[in-house]
Amino acid sequence: MDDEINTKLLRHEEEEEGDLKQRIWTESKKIWRVALPGVISRFCAFGTIIVTQSFIGHVNDIDLAGYALVQSLSVRFVNGILLGMSSATETLCGQAFGAGQHHMMGIYLQRSWIVDLITLTVLLPIFIFGSQIFKLVGEEESIANSGGYISLWFIPFVYNFVFSLTIQMFLQAQLKNMIIAWLSAFQFAIHIPLSFLFVYKLNMGIAGAMIALSMSSWVLVIGEFIYVFGGWCPHSWKGFTVAAFKDLVPVVKLSLSSGVMVCLELWYNAVLVLLAGYTANAEVAISAFSICLNVNAWEFMISLGFLGAACVRVANELGRGNAKAVRFSIQVLLGTSIVIGVFFFVLCLVFGKKLAYLFTDDDRVADTVSDLSLLLSFSVLLNSIYPVLSGVAVGAGLQSVVAIVNLVCFYLIGIPLGALLGYLTSLEVKGIWIGMIGGVLTQTITLVYMTWRTDWDDQVKKASERLTRFYLKSDETTEQVTNEL
Repeated sequence: MDDEINTKLLRHEEEEEGDLKQRIWTESKKIWRVALPGVISRFCAFGTIIVTQSFIGHVNDIDLAGYALVQSLSVRFVNGILLGMSSATETLCGQAFGAGQHHMMGIYLQRSWIVDLITLTVLLPIFIFGSQIFKLVGEEESIANSGGYISLWFIPFVYNFVFSLTIQMFLQAQLKNMIIAWLSAFQFAIHIPLSFLFVYKLNMGIAGAMIALSMSSWVLVIGEFIYVFGGWCPHSWKGFTVAAFKDLVPVVKLSLSSGVMVCLELWYNAVLVLLAGYTANAEVAISAFSICLNVNAWEFMISLGFLGAACVRVANELGRGNAKAVRFSIQVLLGTSIVIGVFFFVLCLVFGKKLAYLFTDDDRVADTVSDLSLLLSFSVLLNSIYPVLSGVAVGAGLQSVVAIVNLVCFYLIGIPLGALLGYLTSLEVKGIWIGMIGGVLTQTITLVYMTWRTDWDDQVKKASERLTRFYLKSDETTEQVTNEL
């Protein structure tokens, strides 16, 4: 009798284990369907910025520092605002898709274009008066002048963010973002020969590198327009509509909370680059620190793929009203991302110093990068955790809570700690980076606790209320803007 009971229990455990493996496999396929195209597209898009930095670094060391300053401060500042405000599109489109309100997704996309275009235009003085701003914050005159010149060349580039970021989120929410991966790969593939042509063959130097960057970035946007407008999104894109101008205020509110959340995260690194500019031998410090941050940011593109997957999976399941599926998806997401993080942690430890020579021929910069490689490795490891949890928050519409967490952990803990270690000890740039890790570690622990304590059944109710508030019938979206005008 006991043997029979033990046999039944063993069989039941085996069935549960097999069922769990199947559930993990099924969830992993859903995650990678979103994450892999997201990783490829972000990796390639950011890769164009890295390639441009590499070309400029082999032209002139002062311009390398100037480019690093603009890319790490001005572009990151503006990109942070636009990426954050665009993540409202990610929340709304993801939940609308899960709830079957497909026609609303095109309206949310158009609303995000309106909000982002106005926002970016307001922010243009950051690039127009780049040199004056850098001098105002105390950067060396030669670096500030170079940064001011490069800032002007970045203007046509940054306008691509308005469309590329939002369309990617629009397509990602409906599991159609593989096209973005292909377009991004094509963008990266043509960027290298374009840079070589303009910088070396036509001998255009810095201007040539920046022209190549803008041209390749708009190739991606044009490809996205063709896909969306060409009939490949028949249920979610119904054409331009005056409905896009309705309910803009609540969308702006969600966009602002999203913007603050992401901005506080992206600006964190920018402030640390600024702090590096006040250390001894600022040119070497800024260049080395920027190289490490860009390597970290390039790997972070993988984490952003998982951030997008977390947002889509959480938003879709909340839209469907399935709180249990949300919890399980978070567990699988974190497990997968951490395994990848450990792999890159080891990789950065092994190839620390060699990374620098991809960007510069200066041995002083390379030695400083080598000295920071251990800290870079730990940053890469943390990248595998907190972006996933940020994606969970975006999917649930909890951006405002994470914004407060980011403010406290980064600006009240990380930056003061980095400044303290960087200026009052002999650690300098290394001390600034230790402070950065301290802030990220605190944020990671807080987000883990917050995710664990979240009542997902309650979040299902809130998602349903939000979708009901914004809902418009399909026939209300067929009015064309041109007919109204």
